[in-house]
Amino acid sequence: MAEAKAARDPRTLKDQRINLRTSDRQEQVLRRAALATDSTMTDFILSSAVQQAERVLADRRWFMVDDHQWSEFQRLLDAPLPSTARFEALAARPSPFAPSDE
Repeated sequence: MAEAKAARDPRTLKDQRINLRTSDRQEQVLRRAALATDSTMTDFILSSAVQQAERVLADRRWFMVDDHQWSEFQRLLDAPLPSTARFEALAARPSPFAPSDE
């Protein structure tokens, strides 16, 4: 999250450039919103984009479930896997990551 804070901190050195193309309407909406929040267009657009990016990424890390779903998830994790002959043969082979005797 330090990166997100840095992205919103106007004192952070900004040495990367992002170019955008917008319609007249989009540009006017962004300009009015920046003015309404007493921000520059750049700060408003970056802040909004970073917040949305954090939400998108959080959706890939955090999952919301109710108590029943959580219990079922834990039950499935704790259940033994069905054993198969192929898996047992693979598990019996020497590990390619084990230190060699040489």
